[in-house]
Amino acid sequence: MSGTRAKIGFGEALNDLGGFAPTKREKPAPEPLAAAAAGFTRREPSPAPEPADPPKAQRRRRTGRNAQINIKARPETLEQFYAAADAMGLGVGEAFEVAVKLLQKKIADS
Repeated sequence: MSGTRAKIGFGEALNDLGGFAPTKREKPAPEPLAAAAAGFTRREPSPAPEPADPPKAQRRRRTGRNAQINIKARPETLEQFYAAADAMGLGVGEAFEVAVKLLQKKIADS
């Protein structure tokens, strides 16, 4: 290695830099103002909306029933079934048993 630098082609143009002056740094704007000026929007979570319908009451009881039935019905029919079960003071499983007994009685009578 030699003690001299390689020439890159600027010659003597870099020896006189007297016409250059450092620019004065501006104080940065506070973050929210700078973000708004740059077009960013805030993404803070909004409060959760209130539910339109109150939550339904749970209908769980310990009755020894452990088999499950999954059926599709119209919403009106489900509301009628739940209203009938509530009016009788029965759980859903007990109301289903009553409905089955009534259906068996209807079949036997016909």
